[in-house]
Amino acid sequence: MEKILVLDFGGQYDQLIARRVRDMHVYAEIKAYNKITVDGIKTAGYSGIIFTGGPNSVYDEASPHFDPQILDIGIPVLGICYGDQLMAYMANGEVGSAEDNSEYGKTTVFTADVPLFKNIPRESICWMSHTDFIETLPHGFKCIAHTAKCPVAAMCDEKRRLYGVQFHPEVTHTEYGKQMLENFLFDICGCNGDWKMDDFIERSVEKYRAELAGKKVLLALSGGVDSSVAAVLMHRAVGNNLTCVFVDHGLLRKGEGDFVENTFGKNFGLNLVRVNAEERFLQKLAGVTEPERKRKIIGEEFIRVFEDEAKKLGKINVLVQGTIYPDVVESGKGDSAVIKSHHNVGGLPDVIAFDEIAEPLRELFKDEVREVGARLGIPHELVWRQPFPGPGLAVRIIGDITKEKLDILREADAIFREEIANAHLEKSANQYFAVLTDLRSVGVKGDARTYGYTVALRSVTTDDFMTAEWTRLPYEVLEWASGRITNEVSGITRVVYDITSKPPATVEWE
Repeated sequence: MEKILVLDFGGQYDQLIARRVRDMHVYAEIKAYNKITVDGIKTAGYSGIIFTGGPNSVYDEASPHFDPQILDIGIPVLGICYGDQLMAYMANGEVGSAEDNSEYGKTTVFTADVPLFKNIPRESICWMSHTDFIETLPHGFKCIAHTAKCPVAAMCDEKRRLYGVQFHPEVTHTEYGKQMLENFLFDICGCNGDWKMDDFIERSVEKYRAELAGKKVLLALSGGVDSSVAAVLMHRAVGNNLTCVFVDHGLLRKGEGDFVENTFGKNFGLNLVRVNAEERFLQKLAGVTEPERKRKIIGEEFIRVFEDEAKKLGKINVLVQGTIYPDVVESGKGDSAVIKSHHNVGGLPDVIAFDEIAEPLRELFKDEVREVGARLGIPHELVWRQPFPGPGLAVRIIGDITKEKLDILREADAIFREEIANAHLEKSANQYFAVLTDLRSVGVKGDARTYGYTVALRSVTTDDFMTAEWTRLPYEVLEWASGRITNEVSGITRVVYDITSKPPATVEWE
């Protein structure tokens, strides 16, 4: 299988670069600059290498560098932003501070007629973000693009198939960025585009059917996209040797527990154990208002419930986790701080004995997981399920958690989602939900005074959830949702709409 190495130098777009490459059916994997050697690169069989951007200056001794031999091993390289400057620096060019000539945002770029810019107008818009620039080109390189402020916006050594761009072709703001990446992958690296989800499914089923033959396999099924796809994929491989434990903590959305049970237990025929643990979780959460405490309590109790159920099943050989590629990348990037440690079942191997752990989705990004799910026949509403926090509705209720509050929020949330669907706006809003605030206000129903909760509706539009804009929903949709919620849900007197983007806010309220 052909593959591209995305060599990460601390850039914020490393995952985005890999996703863009995979969108073109070429497998890409991310490695930290200090986690792979030149010899390792040679033996791995990469078709090409992409140097990512990064926040440092290449002439700073503390900045991340790499062995210059990488430029002479015969593998095409594309340097992006910091990666472009690093390539110049490694090849004995000169990089300096742009001072007053820094560029940020959309910029007009003028490009030359070279393979990287094939089928691209000589003048187009790119996305710049730099404070340094290439002052002197290395020997053998030539300038192939410039802007009004940046004399070397791109460079190349065509003979060695080394290319560098000061701008970011991976972001949508660069007008012809997709075409540039295609040119690099297919014309310069000679890729064919053999990364297909059907092939992935077939390979995975064959792999686990052989490796796990005769072994008992356990999976914690949350009903989320990752665990659901992992469950169906592993069921294809090991059949009835797979048991899924679905811990219903009572913090799910309306009808969600029954939907998960029917989908996997009846429609797919999986061995499914549903544990109705609402009362147990509510007892642990009683009186707790601090968001992080809620999360820790729920995570800890989930482990305890799962542990209790797993012990009832006897000896289990294999634990399946729904780990996906961003989890792997974010759990340890080079020598920088860990972004967040991912362990999909919260450390279960420490409390229950397993011979091994299987992670069938660890190579995939979320959009690829969804594609696999669709090809496996998982219902659309589950495959395209919106991001839902592990602690569930507990972090969409401000203040303490009670059964009454959960029921109120479930109904309000269901109405809001129904109205979004009725208006055919599901694809316009990437995530939308209701929040039960801890505010109460006076209302009037049937000529009588009421005193009830305020519900906040939240909807955001985003490509990657790193940033998000509040969705400009039609007033009519908001009006109808508000009217239905205040009329149909007892205990709510007021509905407000959250118009805060991320940043400064987060998508979730807690």
